Amino acid sequence: MKKSTEIQSLPIINISDGSEIGKVRSLVVNPEKGSVDFLTVEHEDWQISVRAIPFKKVVGIGEYAVTVEHENAVIDLNEIPIANSLVNKKIRVADTRLMTRKGQMIGEIVEFHVDDESGAIRTLEVKSKSDAYYLDSPHVLTWGKDIVIVKEDAAEYFRETLVEVEDISTPQEVVVMQEAAATQADGLKDIENRQMELLVGRQTADDIFSLEGELLIPKGAELTRTNIQSVKEAGPSVFVELTMNIR
Repeated sequence: MKKSTEIQSLPIINISDGSEIGKVRSLVVNPEKGSVDFLTVEHEDWQISVRAIPFKKVVGIGEYAVTVEHENAVIDLNEIPIANSLVNKKIRVADTRLMTRKGQMIGEIVEFHVDDESGAIRTLEVKSKSDAYYLDSPHVLTWGKDIVIVKEDAAEYFRETLVEVEDISTPQEVVVMQEAAATQADGLKDIENRQMELLVGRQTADDIFSLEGELLIPKGAELTRTNIQSVKEAGPSVFVELTMNIR
């Protein structure tokens, strides 16, 4: 997988003669498929028309360049109505808000990862409050220009680490992956419940502050489920601070 920012601005090399065709200007997202279908090309001699490379024409995306077999991989978007329509939709993914189908805003997408073989968007990097998470694309319902709509329980599948996601070609495989994630989520909930039971009724040995400096629990306060939950919502590092300052 490649980050979108790792692809943008890469030189595009024609491997038939070793020449540089131009640079990657932007990634054109197909909202129906949840994939990058074209790479637009930046070239100083092409100021009037917009040109692009179909992702299926890409031979490889390396650390230093995108390669294609021949210069004829580049097309004029004015000649391909479907491609031109996708460009005009301006689906950018990064810097869009993440909202559930019932209207709850759960974060902002700061980056996305693309399968460098197929162009499929695999994983989203999400900023939620002060923390960063990863969310796999099967949880997405709608790829919008300003807002990406996800399933109602999407936040339960936030991960703190990036996992390489294999190609998912059938609905059955999606279900299997979601069931496995749900089982993992249930295990995490059991751990959280045990943590809560161990903390309720204890007292804080010091003031507990949020990352913004707001006092969440004063020194000597008795811990309740409510104030423990407020600390957990403030972020993992704040919760760790709490567990290290109890008596």
